[in-house]
Amino acid sequence: MPNLYFLFGNDEFAISRKLKDFDADFTDPTSADMNTARLDARSMSETDLNTAVNAMPFLAKRRLVLLANPSSKYNNASSRKKFFEFVEKAPETTRLVMYEWVETKNFKDKSRQDKEDEKHWLVKWGKKSGIKLERYALPSQWEMTGWIVNEMKQQGGQIEPRAAEMLKDMVGVDTRQAGMEISKLLAYVNWARTVTVSDVEAVCIVTSQQSVFDFVDALSNGNGKSAQHLLHRLLETEDPFSLWGMVVRQFRLLIQAREILDGRGNKDDVARALGVHPFVAEKTTQQATRFSIESLESIYRKLLRIDEGVKTGQSTLDLALDTLVVELTN
Repeated sequence: MPNLYFLFGNDEFAISRKLKDFDADFTDPTSADMNTARLDARSMSETDLNTAVNAMPFLAKRRLVLLANPSSKYNNASSRKKFFEFVEKAPETTRLVMYEWVETKNFKDKSRQDKEDEKHWLVKWGKKSGIKLERYALPSQWEMTGWIVNEMKQQGGQIEPRAAEMLKDMVGVDTRQAGMEISKLLAYVNWARTVTVSDVEAVCIVTSQQSVFDFVDALSNGNGKSAQHLLHRLLETEDPFSLWGMVVRQFRLLIQAREILDGRGNKDDVARALGVHPFVAEKTTQQATRFSIESLESIYRKLLRIDEGVKTGQSTLDLALDTLVVELTN
C-alpha cells in the first residue's frame, strides 16, 4: 500500500515538517489546494472522510488526504475493523497520510522498540498490511546538542559547539522551540557566519514563548483588554501562523499537564513527561492549575474549529485569534 502512511511519535515538529514534504510533492500550488484535504478525526464525519478519500484528483496525478488523530474516532475493535476495510479500498489516486502524537519510549534494541511501537493499533495493523510507518521520537537530552547542530545545517547555517550546548540548556528537548530559535539566530547573523555563544545570549531569551505565557495568563484571568494588547503586540513581531502554532501547542501542553497534576504529579513530572525545558514546565504547571480538564478540552475544541475555518478560507487567522480572545474572556 504505497499511498498509505502513518506518522507517529512525540516529536510534533518533525511530524509537521514531514507533512509539509507531502504538500511539496505538488508542483502547482493551485492544484495542491484543490487536491488536498485536511481532516481531524475528532471533528470529522464518516461522510467527510469518504468524500476526501474517494474524490478524483483535479489536474494532478493524485489527491492528498491528511488525517490527524485517528485513535480518537476509531477507539474500539468494531470501528477499527470498518476503518481498515475502508482504507484498504482507497483508490490508488489518493495518498492517505494518518498521523498523531503518541507518547514514545526509545529503546536501542530494535526488537524491543518494535514490540513497544506495536502497542499502537495502527502500527500493529500497518506492519501486517504494508502501510508505510514512520516513527518520530523526541531526541534525548544528551542527543539534543547534536540535533541542534544538524538542524542549524539544515537551515543553512553553522553553530559553535558551546553555543549549541547553551541553546540546548534553554530549550530542553523541545524541537519546535529549538527550530524557531535557530531560525531567529540565523536571521540575526544573516546566514553570513557561525553562530556564537554571544549570539545565543543576545537572541535566545525565548521572548516569544514568554509572551505566549503572558497571553494565556490574561485569557485564564478573563482579562480581555490585556489579552488583546498582548495578541496584537505578538502579531507585530511574529508570523501569524507561527504564533498560532505556539498558542495551540501551549493549550495542548496544558491539557497534558492538567492530566499529570490530576494524577498527583508535579512540575518535575510535567518536565519529564512532556520533554520541555524546566522553565516551560514550571509556567505550564502554574497555568494548568487555573483550568479544569473540561475547560481545557472545550478550549482545544474551539482551537480545532478555528484551525478548520482558517484552512478552508472561512476566516483569516488574525480575525480568528481576536474572536478567540472575546469568546474566552467574556
